[in-house]
Amino acid sequence: MPAYAIYFLAALAEITGCFAFWSWLRLGKSALWLIPGMASLALFAWLLTMVDAAAAGRTYAAYGGVYIVASLSWLWLAEGVRPDHWDMTGAAVALAGSAIILAGPR
Repeated sequence: MPAYAIYFLAALAEITGCFAFWSWLRLGKSALWLIPGMASLALFAWLLTMVDAAAAGRTYAAYGGVYIVASLSWLWLAEGVRPDHWDMTGAAVALAGSAIILAGPR
C-alpha cells in the first residue's frame, strides 16, 4: 500500500480516537466513548509502522501534512465548519512539505 494511503488511514484513525476523548471531556459523552477511541489510537500507531521508511522521525514528519488535510476535512465533514482560505493555504503548504519529505532523493 502506498505511503499516502497509509497516512490517510492513520489520520482517520487518529482523528477518530482523539475525537472520542474530545467528546468525553468537552461534550459530556459517556466514558464508554474511550473504548473505541483507544482502539482507534492503537490502530493509528500500528498503521504508521507499516510505512516503508528507514527512520521513524521522517515517517512522522511526512505524516504531519496529511494529518493537517485530514483534520480540516474532519472539521468540514464531521463538525460542519467550512475551512477558510487560510486553512486551505496552510494545508497545501503542509502537504507540499510532506511530498518533499517522501520524494526527496536519499
